Amino acid sequence: MNRRDLLKSSLTAGLALAGSAVVPALPAKLAAQPRKGTPRDRALFDVARTQLDRAGADIWRRDIVGICDYGVHSARQRFYLINLGLEEVQAFHVSHGAGSDHNHDGWLEKYSNVEGSNATSRGAYVTWEWYQGKYGTSVRLGGLDETNDAALRRYIVIHRAAYAEPSHLQRWGKMGRSNGCFAFGSQDFREILLNLSGGRLLYADSLGLQDNGAMLTREEQLALADGDNRQMLSADHSAEAQRRIPGAF
Repeated sequence: MNRRDLLKSSLTAGLALAGSAVVPALPAKLAAQPRKGTPRDRALFDVARTQLDRAGADIWRRDIVGICDYGVHSARQRFYLINLGLEEVQAFHVSHGAGSDHNHDGWLEKYSNVEGSNATSRGAYVTWEWYQGKYGTSVRLGGLDETNDAALRRYIVIHRAAYAEPSHLQRWGKMGRSNGCFAFGSQDFREILLNLSGGRLLYADSLGLQDNGAMLTREEQLALADGDNRQMLSADHSAEAQRRIPGAF
């Protein structure tokens, strides 16, 4: 018997034995399980893992990722803490830069990495140490992309601010604007400070992510909004002073 016939007969015998054998069921823990979270959460897990892989060794703590979705209105919770180990997502309100929203209508219109622009920068950041600054305890950031590599020179940090408090949002229907920093209300800032600082990834982009996992443009979001939400997302209630003084409203 040649080698080919030997292999063929061995394979035939093996298949016969397999067909007559009772195959044990997989243990429950190995069986396929549905992914945790809402469609939006699952989309965020994918973005977080993709950006961690892209950042590589620049990120040395990879358990929690912050994603800032500037593709939605500032009245919405659009900053996410993604715990990849637990597959859990927390959502928070966050401000964007005055230079990114000249109309002060709550929508980020453009990004900039230029010093003095007071604009938000798109891209991946690594969170560094805490320090005491103008707004109290703050977190320094290092920009990892060409679109945000001036973050340290521009003093782009994470901090708390009065214009990012829930009371401001309730009064004006949108967050106030920063000078390009990621500004939070006091309670939300504590969560960000404890969970995101010290070598973790923060990624900012215009995703336009919706609860159902879809990613929509501003125009698509406005077209789908109902009457009250459409007015909130499109109307401009800014006084002239609000337009001229970033960080005050």
